[in-house]
Amino acid sequence: MSRSSNVIAMRRVVQQLRLEVQLHRVKVSQAAADLKQFCLQNAQNNPLLTGVSSSSNPFWPQKVGSFL
Repeated sequence: MSRSSNVIAMRRVVQQLRLEVQLHRVKVSQAAADLKQFCLQNAQNNPLLTGVSSSSNPFWPQKVGSFL
């Protein structure tokens, strides 16, 4: 690496570090508690937990009337 490309790379690193230092950090325990609370509040809207009725399920095979 040439000296000028090394300086450019270091400036990019410093710029990235300056951006990261401004981020608001949350403790993992608080983030986990918030996530758990969100999941519990929205559990009734989750089709993986409540299921999907066959009438509103677009992936359920459609019944086709047959003629005799």
